[in-house]
Amino acid sequence: MRAVAYDAFAAPPSVRDLPDPRVPGGGAVIRVEATGVCRSDWHGWQGHDPDIRAFPHVPGHELAGTVEETGAGVARHRPGDRVTVPFVCACGRCPSCAAGDQQVCESQTQPGFTHWGSFAHYVAVENADVNLVGLPDEMSYTTAAGLGCRFATAFRAVTAQGGATAGRWVAVHGCGGVGLSAVMIAAAAGARVVAVDVSPQALELARRCGASAVVDASAHDDVAEAVRDASGGGAHVSLDALGSPATARASIESLRRRGRHVQVGLLPPGAGRADLPMDRVIAWELEIAGSHGMAAHAYGPMMELVRAGALRPDVLVGRVLTLDDAPAALTGPPGPGITMIEPHRQGGGTGGNGEDGADGG
Repeated sequence: MRAVAYDAFAAPPSVRDLPDPRVPGGGAVIRVEATGVCRSDWHGWQGHDPDIRAFPHVPGHELAGTVEETGAGVARHRPGDRVTVPFVCACGRCPSCAAGDQQVCESQTQPGFTHWGSFAHYVAVENADVNLVGLPDEMSYTTAAGLGCRFATAFRAVTAQGGATAGRWVAVHGCGGVGLSAVMIAAAAGARVVAVDVSPQALELARRCGASAVVDASAHDDVAEAVRDASGGGAHVSLDALGSPATARASIESLRRRGRHVQVGLLPPGAGRADLPMDRVIAWELEIAGSHGMAAHAYGPMMELVRAGALRPDVLVGRVLTLDDAPAALTGPPGPGITMIEPHRQGGGTGGNGEDGADGG
């Protein structure tokens, strides 16, 4: 197969011929029709993820495609099925999986991290009956690929972990792929959203996704105060969708009393430890929750909202590139919107919905 791979952390990635993946027992090999370029892929390439231990390595964890082959014991899927997959592939057997919490599986695997990922013609997925999600015929592969990490993560962060409901104020710090998804999902739930970013383009798209107010973080010495002013005393729910010590602290300080902070963006060791205002957490009885993807069995409500048009992840897709364009997309600055790769596409990529885009990742 053709794939993007790199031979050391931060080494230049290249498109090359590599062996096709073998189908795991109980797993499947997926022909990749679309895969997203996520900030987590960049973190992996930089060496921030301990799961990457062998080279050459193929990145990519947001994917959609068709089942090419299934391993022994797979009962629910067959070759030709249109599928997507969460970025956390669960084992289905550990205590967390038994409790329905596959997103924190104790023996999880992740394409693009624990093994070769989806910047390739084919990718292997373990435990297919637990992890594959069937796609409606009318859903495009590029839309479906965007669900597996950023959109599904935002959906669970806003609805399950954040508990956002109609009439509540939700603050979203960072309007990249996860943040814009969170804005759209919270607004669709009837919440009033304050979107925070340093990019005017990102804030404009946040408005189009339903934000009631926006805060340009570059124009305020105290971002949290600006959010509290915009929300009439503070957000009921605040998400750090970027992942930095500064945004994590600002998210907590944006809350009103008894509010809830949800940490969605990764905080890699290189960013330094987050200095969180725990005195305020205690005095105001704030809640702090993490959010790590979404289990395959929980996709149903999100998929129905997408099918009905209440959620439009497709408008967040900026560029659609070929595999030859993928190395530059991985190592370069984020492009507008969510960048997608179609590994089997020949010729040049397309602009997608780039005119509506904002920083991806």
